[in-house]
Amino acid sequence: MSTVLITSESRYPINRRKIKKTILDYLEKIGLDEAEISVAVVGSRKIQQLNKKWRNLDEATTVLTFGLEEPRDEEGVLRIGDIVISYPQAREIAIEDELTMDLAIERLVLHGMENLLGNK
Repeated sequence: MSTVLITSESRYPINRRKIKKTILDYLEKIGLDEAEISVAVVGSRKIQQLNKKWRNLDEATTVLTFGLEEPRDEEGVLRIGDIVISYPQAREIAIEDELTMDLAIERLVLHGMENLLGNK
């Protein structure tokens, strides 16, 4: 069974159930049934700080991913890594593409999954 860990700043209303389902459906589609992944939904300032620290780009971005160097634990669970999503950037995508916030975040989650698993 796969595990999805989700964190969000309280001022950002997210549909945790939808995020989890999106990830679990993706993992099932590619044949991974024992994996762990975390998703954090943050603000522009936080994602800009992370982008500057890890990519040397001093700007906000939509999504960042952090894969793990030692992906399997003692029990054999594949720990895929972390996806960090900018809620304000997702809101801009939702407005521009006339999507609900759930769909905009789903797009970013899937983009993050593709980055982490090399399925671009």
